Amino acid sequence: MNKKNLEAFFHFSKYETNGKREILAGVVGYFTIVYILVVNSLILSEAGIPINGAVIATILLSALSCIMIGIWANVPILIVPGMGVNALFAYTMVQGMGLSWQSALGAVFISGFIFVVIAFTKYSKLISDSIPSSIKDAISVGLGLFLMLIGLEKGGIITGGSSSIVALGDLGDPAVLSTVLTFLLAITLFIKNVPGNFMITIIAGSLIAYWFGTVQLSDIQFSGLDTASYSDLFFSLSFIEAGRIEFWISVFAMTMVLVFENIGLVHGHVQSINRPEAYKKSLQATSVSVLLSGIFGSSPTVATVETAAGIASGGRTGLTSVVTGLLFILSLLFIPVIKVIPDSAIAPILIIIGILMLENIKKLDFSDFTESIPAILIITIIPFTYSIADGMAFGFILYPFLKLVTGKAKEVSTPMYVSAGLFIVYFIIGMID
Repeated sequence: MNKKNLEAFFHFSKYETNGKREILAGVVGYFTIVYILVVNSLILSEAGIPINGAVIATILLSALSCIMIGIWANVPILIVPGMGVNALFAYTMVQGMGLSWQSALGAVFISGFIFVVIAFTKYSKLISDSIPSSIKDAISVGLGLFLMLIGLEKGGIITGGSSSIVALGDLGDPAVLSTVLTFLLAITLFIKNVPGNFMITIIAGSLIAYWFGTVQLSDIQFSGLDTASYSDLFFSLSFIEAGRIEFWISVFAMTMVLVFENIGLVHGHVQSINRPEAYKKSLQATSVSVLLSGIFGSSPTVATVETAAGIASGGRTGLTSVVTGLLFILSLLFIPVIKVIPDSAIAPILIIIGILMLENIKKLDFSDFTESIPAILIITIIPFTYSIADGMAFGFILYPFLKLVTGKAKEVSTPMYVSAGLFIVYFIIGMID
């Protein structure tokens, strides 16, 4: 496509952007989320999926999903296998409930099918409209704190404490010192609004890490991927264990997490670019991606928190997502290089993005405790438990409860009461399991 065709398709002028900015945002988004290739593959391998096949599945699914939402919804949202749901897949469904990984993929497919039905019918709007603004804003803020916590931990700035939950890391450690210096550079570039500031941060942060000796060029070792292992993974989902109650418990738990997590994420992303009209198509693309996850051989995808990196870099249209998707395909050739990008170069970006996502806290009505208390619990429990699902569950249950006991039951929609009941069942299942 030439510039004229790109303008006609993505409407840069309408959204006050340009092709160069969108491409740069796509590159930044890619480097911010590329860690998922290694992390998700390792977690999938814990479920028994061959590691090489898991790498290829993650790459292909991420590439297709990003390109699909970029073209279908024209938004800069990045869709890749989600952190949290991949742990649910490997450690709960396979290791905990005893499902084979093939059956777990079958459960993912069914969850995706239910999600597609919701996203392509009136139920998506019904569910979205039924969730109070305070809950939606709280999810965004909670995700921001979660992302900050991940960044601080990845960079070694905080660590597990001996007499407290967390403690300050060893600032004398070269890796931690690299993170601190990279963060100072990153925040300076960001405040000064330097074009491509996140990309500069990643490159400079990698050089700083190399200077401190935490990255070695000798670590880059090119070796071919075992593509044969992926042929055994693609379309290997199975429903042979559908007669087991554990199978349907897995479907229920995963569907609850995926639907509500993605509704919150997609809503937050389209609002951040002031394009609420793109919500429906964005959610539809996300649901189709979840359906494809079971076919491609991966845990489910989500509209990632890291999308905010591309948006913060100026991404406003689907070209951002398409560029990220194309770079995922190229990852097949450069996985050895990607694997040596240090955490100290990525962590500062996650911290800054998390800070930006805290903005919605000012929208909360602290004069109405029935609105603010459930929201605050969501905000705190998501990062403290490292679980988006658990944080959401507390808020969804507490909101209608407080409305009921204060005589404001009519302010709660029927879907909210149903959601609260389902989340209670989610906790009960967890206790039984």
